[in-house]
Amino acid sequence: MDQPQRVRDRSADALRASAVFGSLPEPVIAELTELMSWRHVHGGETVIVEGAESDSIIFVISGALRVSRRDRDGSLLLYNQIHPGQSIGELGMILQQPRAQDVSAIRDSTLALLDRQAYETLLLRHPLELSRVFMRAVYDRLRHGSEVQEQRLAQTFVLVPLHEGAGAGALAAALVNAFVHNQGMDPRRVGHLAVEPHGGRTVLNGELLDGTDTRALEDSHEMLVYEAEERDSAWTRYAFRQADQVIFVASAGSSSGLGEIEALLRQEPGFAFKRKHLVLMHPPGAAQPEHPAAWLHGRELERIYPLRQHSQADAEHLARFLTSSAVGIVLGGGGARGFAHLGVLKALNECHIPVDLIGGNSMGALIGAQLACGHGLDQILEQTRRFASGGERLTLPLVSLVGGRRVERDLRRLFGEQLIEQLWRPFFAAACNLSRGNTTVQDQGLLWRAVLASNSPAGLLPPVLQGGELLVDGAILENVPVQPMRMRLGTPLERRRGNGKIIAIDVDVRAHLRADAELQRLTPWSTLRAKLRANAPASPGLANILYSAGHIGGSSQRGRTIAQADLYLEPPVAEFALMAYQRGADIAEIGYRYAMEKIAQWDRQKMLP
Repeated sequence: MDQPQRVRDRSADALRASAVFGSLPEPVIAELTELMSWRHVHGGETVIVEGAESDSIIFVISGALRVSRRDRDGSLLLYNQIHPGQSIGELGMILQQPRAQDVSAIRDSTLALLDRQAYETLLLRHPLELSRVFMRAVYDRLRHGSEVQEQRLAQTFVLVPLHEGAGAGALAAALVNAFVHNQGMDPRRVGHLAVEPHGGRTVLNGELLDGTDTRALEDSHEMLVYEAEERDSAWTRYAFRQADQVIFVASAGSSSGLGEIEALLRQEPGFAFKRKHLVLMHPPGAAQPEHPAAWLHGRELERIYPLRQHSQADAEHLARFLTSSAVGIVLGGGGARGFAHLGVLKALNECHIPVDLIGGNSMGALIGAQLACGHGLDQILEQTRRFASGGERLTLPLVSLVGGRRVERDLRRLFGEQLIEQLWRPFFAAACNLSRGNTTVQDQGLLWRAVLASNSPAGLLPPVLQGGELLVDGAILENVPVQPMRMRLGTPLERRRGNGKIIAIDVDVRAHLRADAELQRLTPWSTLRAKLRANAPASPGLANILYSAGHIGGSSQRGRTIAQADLYLEPPVAEFALMAYQRGADIAEIGYRYAMEKIAQWDRQKMLP
């Protein structure tokens, strides 16, 4: 079969697979492919320039394109990719408007172009069919803003070892295993591509590949993992050009400086358009990861992932981030009712629902921090119950009612000098910044200090100082900090709402703070009588008033929290008092039973990886 016919056949196949153009009758698809012209582009090559004339519609046949724009300060803003079967340029050509953005090939690609004359010829022959599909394409584009809706087609990755012995080969095999067993892909549609040592023949999943162009494998694979060599070679450069995402691999403790291979790949035209990650491989028994700060110098990375050798769980964690299917869990505050978080976490674990990022406020931050440290759920229950039973001393009420020294001491004992940046899983604690009037997300520095700030209700405990600014319990503004989690699930270089799934757990029971209608004034005696006598008129005390005042902002944001979370859980723990820490096991059990019932109702295929 000659090359033009092969391209026409692939063009027809791509159109048939398209969510928009696949609805066209077969004769129209045949005419459409006959009127198209074809163009082969290399990774990094510019396809569309913002402001140019919209003279054609571009269909991706193989490879992928990246939409981008330049910000006012000249920085590069990356948007979605355009995959095989998708198109770009319909709106500009139909409305005869200039191109709205730059588009570049993220890897070597084959494109089909339908120019204005060919489009108008087809429109005269098939006005109804063509109008319908092009209006559908325009509608989808407007509905998703300037983004292009991604499909799960032929995602490609390249693992680039930064030095000899970095472990890229073992990681590539673990990633393939994660795609197959953790994400349920057909093993025949996941490929690991490498070369024999010193520029030998190409190997696919451990077997020698015949003369097939590896780019043709995109038609038969959902995932392709290229393993580059640790040196400059034709294979390394080729593998880099075929990849959507680049994963640099280095051993913990190795030199963090920019190496020769990175410098060479930076000269490749498509370098700026690819998502870039760094994996730091640690020994299997490593107690904590290496601090990542030195590795950020001089690099633009989406994330740094600390992984342990031979840990399939760590490889699966990486795979979910690479495929935008990571799961973030957000734990809200609520005093002793927060023990329900432990029951929910137990249910998630039993149902094999992963936790890739952890965020929390107040009690949720305390439990989430222990989880991020790798503590077991029974251990967290006991440690938290012991911590809560410590009590505090009253102090001269100029800054707060109690001094907070015991809370600080016990948090330091619990977490030691552990830094948030040196946890195996990303974690953050939310706090309200009284100085700035916003939520401060603490994802760096001493873990105990971040948890302390998130557990310091204004008026009850003294604010935690951070560079002169005052941090208190975050519930004043956002008790279940979903928005910070949404931002962390997104890709920093891509301007989009965020990827992955968020499970939010809200244990802050909505209660009406009211006094008896017969009371004219709240006094110490009316509140004391309400505590001592069952039939005395209701008279809220200081603790209730401070708690309600401290949570009023979070309560008013509950609708937004629910809307931003993918899955929202609200365990029925209203019967438990805020200070019922001795009932921790009972509260956790209610959270467990509630979560198991809810999980059984979830569409697991749709909602979670």
